[in-house]
Amino acid sequence: MKQALSLSVNGLAYEVVIEPHRNLLSVIRNEVGLTGAKEGCDDSECGACMVLLDGRPANSCSVLAMQAAGRRIQTVEGLASGGKLHPLQTAFIEEGGVQCGFCTPGMLMSAKALLDSNPNPTEAEIRRYISGNLCRCTGYSGIVRAVQKAAASSR
Repeated sequence: MKQALSLSVNGLAYEVVIEPHRNLLSVIRNEVGLTGAKEGCDDSECGACMVLLDGRPANSCSVLAMQAAGRRIQTVEGLASGGKLHPLQTAFIEEGGVQCGFCTPGMLMSAKALLDSNPNPTEAEIRRYISGNLCRCTGYSGIVRAVQKAAASSR
């Protein structure tokens, strides 16, 4: 039995009708049409599906869409503003934090949540905060440098 659901994604309201067992990732991708968050493991292990729920990182593959009703959802598509990349996106490009790009949306969202709560993190804090995001390409050094650069640029 399908149910109506109101979602707020990147500041826009969406009305969808879904089966109540659907996860947030599938609804964001298929009903809302935002495909930045990826399905990697479907088990909250890789972080490729990371979004922010009320400003906190969440693996959208493990959150029921119905649980997101009344909450602010931000996806990687919501980082850029007015056609201008977010400082984290720019830093990821400049510091080589992107290779295949599969993990990048989740990394960006985790890094944004970190910098929103701690604008001047140490390298250890950055590494700990992104530890829920797996990258098979970069070795994390470029990603850590990118987060450090974005943090420095916002000071």
